[in-house]
Amino acid sequence: MTEQSVEIRVVQRLSDIGQEVWDACACPEAADGARPRDPFTTYRFLSALEESGSVGQGTGWQPQYLSAAVGDTVIGVAPLYAKSHSQGEYIFDHSWAHAYERAGGRYYPKLQIAVPHTPATGRRFLVRPGFKETGMAALAQGAMQLTDGNGLSSFHVTFCTREEASRAEEMDLLVRKSQQFHWKNEGYADFDGFLSTLSSRKRKNIRKERAQAITFGGEIVTLTGDEIEPGHWDAFWRFYQDTGARKWGSPYLTRQFFDLAQERLRDDIALVLARRDGRWVAGALNFIGANALFGRYWGCVEHHPFLHFELCYYRAMDFAIAHDLATVEAGAQGEHKLARGYLPTPTWSLHWMRDAGFSRAVADYLQAERAAVDEEIEVLTDYGPFRRSNIEEQE
Repeated sequence: MTEQSVEIRVVQRLSDIGQEVWDACACPEAADGARPRDPFTTYRFLSALEESGSVGQGTGWQPQYLSAAVGDTVIGVAPLYAKSHSQGEYIFDHSWAHAYERAGGRYYPKLQIAVPHTPATGRRFLVRPGFKETGMAALAQGAMQLTDGNGLSSFHVTFCTREEASRAEEMDLLVRKSQQFHWKNEGYADFDGFLSTLSSRKRKNIRKERAQAITFGGEIVTLTGDEIEPGHWDAFWRFYQDTGARKWGSPYLTRQFFDLAQERLRDDIALVLARRDGRWVAGALNFIGANALFGRYWGCVEHHPFLHFELCYYRAMDFAIAHDLATVEAGAQGEHKLARGYLPTPTWSLHWMRDAGFSRAVADYLQAERAAVDEEIEVLTDYGPFRRSNIEEQE
């Protein structure tokens, strides 16, 4: 209970909060039918993870959803999970876990406010309009009390907004700065408009890659909404399994998640597929926000030169230009994105350690890491494909 009589509740099923209440906090901008800023914190996405078994027992992501209420009104919610490992987070803390355990502590389980398996920036303290400060403070305090009361090592918030990170100090949270590669749509009329901002050599390279990509002997389509059919998910599941086996050992998402995506999420999705000789051979899955396109998964059953770049990056840029989206977030890692117009962009996470000594050690580490990330962003930006005048304008 906080000073303003905010009651914190923890539930293991999203249905115990309910879609109307959750979305009133997570995406109030969509109440009149508009597209949510962040599709990943909507009830339909998080419930699809839960109901498909992509989170829950045996996954290492055990839901502990938070809600904050003043009287009968829920003013804020948060997708909180108890984590028994650090997989599917994309903000790596394995070194912290090893150090803590070498010192005799038990790092897992930990608590984490996050969208599982999703390295995309968005609000993590989902607060109803008019309750921003009270709701965010109550949810953060509730998570810390839950961590402390259960003797857990730590509480984390990954891929939060810069605004949330700016309030971290007043909530006794440590700030971690990382970086991803994002593409910015500067109001381009078409893809050639983007190319005109690049150096001559980079412009020629991209044109060459796109020309070669489409010689694979088939067709490429971008599908969304009712254009997506169940059979498309059968194909994409094959691609996803291949990628999951190579990258993570086993896929994070279950087959049922894609069935629920067809039922509930297809209006939030842009699915780019390549077909050759009547067979789907590669695909890239994107989610659509109000101002951004979020690249999530790629996979293939045939390798063709530059097809990965075409489906994942260039078709995403085409879609963003056509739909007036400001940004394409291409997911975690990948400096190869730099040459294709995706520039390093800061991302933010928040952390709270129950042990004071451990907290001081992590704080020192984060201070040095932030300086290193700032330097890396500056160096990588200088290596970007844009003409110098364009880089200065984007900065």
